[in-house]
Amino acid sequence: MADNGFIENLDTTAAYSVAVRSLCEFTARTGDLTSRFTPAPSAQQGMAGHVIVAGRRGAEYEREVPLRGRYEVLTVRGRADGYDVARNRLEEFKTHRGDLARLPANQRHLHWAQLRIYGALLCAARGLANVELALVYFDIGSEKETVLEERCTATELQTYFEAQCEIFLAWAMREMRHRERRDGFLGALKFPHADLRSGQRQMAEGVYKAAMRQRSLMVEAPTGIGKTIGTLFPLMKAAPAQKLDKIFFLVAKTSGRVLVLDALRSLGLSAVQPELRTLEFVSKESACVNPGRACDGDSCPLARGFYDRLPQARLAASACAVLDRDTVRHIAAESQVCPYYLTQEMARWSDVVVGDYNYFFDTTAILQGLTAQHQWRVGLLVDEAHNLLGRGRDMYSATLEPEVIESAMANAPSVVKTQLRRVQRTWRDLHDHRPEEYFVEPTIPDALIGHLQGATTAIADHMVDTNLDPAEPLLRFYFDALHFCRMAEAFAEHSLFDVTRSAAQATLCIRNVSPAPFLAPRFAACVTAIVFSATLSPPDYYRRLLGVPEAAAWMNVDSPFAEEQLNVRVERRISTRFRDRQRSLLPIARLLARQYREQPGNYLAFFSSFDYLQAVLALFKAQFPNVPVWEQRRGMDDMQRGEFLGQFVPAGRGIGFAVLGGVFAEGVDLPGDRLIGAFIATLGLPQVNEVNAEIERRMQTLFQAGYEYTYLYPGLQKVVQAAGRVIRTLSDRGTVHLIDDRYMAPQVQQLLPRWWRIQCSP
Repeated sequence: MADNGFIENLDTTAAYSVAVRSLCEFTARTGDLTSRFTPAPSAQQGMAGHVIVAGRRGAEYEREVPLRGRYEVLTVRGRADGYDVARNRLEEFKTHRGDLARLPANQRHLHWAQLRIYGALLCAARGLANVELALVYFDIGSEKETVLEERCTATELQTYFEAQCEIFLAWAMREMRHRERRDGFLGALKFPHADLRSGQRQMAEGVYKAAMRQRSLMVEAPTGIGKTIGTLFPLMKAAPAQKLDKIFFLVAKTSGRVLVLDALRSLGLSAVQPELRTLEFVSKESACVNPGRACDGDSCPLARGFYDRLPQARLAASACAVLDRDTVRHIAAESQVCPYYLTQEMARWSDVVVGDYNYFFDTTAILQGLTAQHQWRVGLLVDEAHNLLGRGRDMYSATLEPEVIESAMANAPSVVKTQLRRVQRTWRDLHDHRPEEYFVEPTIPDALIGHLQGATTAIADHMVDTNLDPAEPLLRFYFDALHFCRMAEAFAEHSLFDVTRSAAQATLCIRNVSPAPFLAPRFAACVTAIVFSATLSPPDYYRRLLGVPEAAAWMNVDSPFAEEQLNVRVERRISTRFRDRQRSLLPIARLLARQYREQPGNYLAFFSSFDYLQAVLALFKAQFPNVPVWEQRRGMDDMQRGEFLGQFVPAGRGIGFAVLGGVFAEGVDLPGDRLIGAFIATLGLPQVNEVNAEIERRMQTLFQAGYEYTYLYPGLQKVVQAAGRVIRTLSDRGTVHLIDDRYMAPQVQQLLPRWWRIQCSP
């Protein structure tokens, strides 16, 4: 075999391994950022296109050719799409839609780079003197192939390969040194506080053991125990031994990201030569400094020449220990690049990524995609995991609203309107023969999906030649229809297909009720997954609905708080059932006033709805005008929320009225005498309506626990979260009034925290 500078039968323990795609994305991307939306094949369409093209080749054609090569400390690996041995022709398939001339030049340059690297690896592996390279562009609409060819010698390809590797090598060596420093730092890491609380220590030990055994763990731990650092610290300690590439810390709310970043800063990270890189992943809307402009060089100056300036920005960002939103924006401004896409780039080079659930669990989650592409070993932390159930259901549900298609019709070209009318006819056929305002269909009509696919194809063809504004109604319908079709392909017993009528129109919904089938593969892709919350009971409920691995361990952490710290009283003479609401108003108002009179201070009063809240509040103000009150209102913005919480000052006095399950019922930290008590005038049970009745029936079918899974467990989870606002530290003291006679039921009390000492009103 000719020696072209490569090593055959390579040592697979090479110090730095990189995929061909990743190598070329680092070295061969130039020019503008081109992220203006244009219709492109979906991942499924792309795979189908590859199958079609490969199927047109002969029987001797080699498909998915694994290749690997070595340059100094680099191992470069990948799979070429196909090799025709008889013609000595290596092919790379790329799917597209519409005029190929619209493909940006820098994208085609990247495709050639990948193919040339594959060509170099093939020549080295098979001792070839030369090879014909072919870029095969396949139009998924016309199924036409456009082939671009070049013949290269092995020497030319070797030179190209080495040049690309040289560009990447300095960075790779830098990353290797960073990994060594990182692992050394984590090995010597000390807990940032004087000591761990008793329950916090128990939790930390459980997380560490689970990570070292490469198992997953579900942890229920009291609110206020310090779960953020109590889970993050032990997983970081386990990272070197388990060769973790990344830790993803996923949260449900912005406030959660702030807590994680503060915890990481407390570890004493160096700002000069960071031993650990942490990245805050924020939404495009939050990161964008030029809203309203398309993400391409023609519209946004930060997109123009983005890839030419990216190396400078990447180098500057890699020198920061904590890349929060403001830091990324500052670096991006200095380098004149887009901060959002700089954030995406730095996800590849950060050790800890802090972001919302959707970045790993959604249908097109970027962190999940990068994990698969780079084959990362990931340790996953899911904070306040009870929220993942509702969020997961939202991610894997899809809705078609009549107003959206009507708006799309207004400015659609005739060929698109024809397809949209077909959708509307099939849509009407679904509900015209049914008198009910709400009903569930066992299947999704094939005709509906067929016409939706026809409409999205027509819109995509239209957009090939027309740049639509992101706010264009036609584009909104396009995305809604694509997601609906995607969820229809996965439709099974985990979801309902329901129709809600309003006058002569109807809303169609694929309503996910159990996201487990979608979330489970994401958990399985991790070396270890730690799922934790103050409310994960009963564990089987969350395990089944979230898709947590069956082998995951369960831990109920002992509370560090003494039962004497919290006086929990059940007001058994008051019913908050809907039929009893009016009779409950005065007793609740008197209870609030009596507690406030006996122990003046700051309180939160939670109600099941804004209407209930307003009814009690109006009566309370009339009966007890001298007690300060403030209220949660619908649609409060960040400033208004801040003003609401700002009322809870140390040594303050008054009662804040809020809705159970809302923004003030969890994730709010009011230690000391900023909050000394809470009233919870509800069991938090979801509303009884036709939708929940259907969900209850499906839960009964799936889990033989319809009422519990639909009403009881979700309701009591909200109650425990809200009550958890009262005791935040070992020195806190407070009172919680559980207002409803149903709190006396054993089935309810067994779902309340073990450390509570519950007393009943006379």
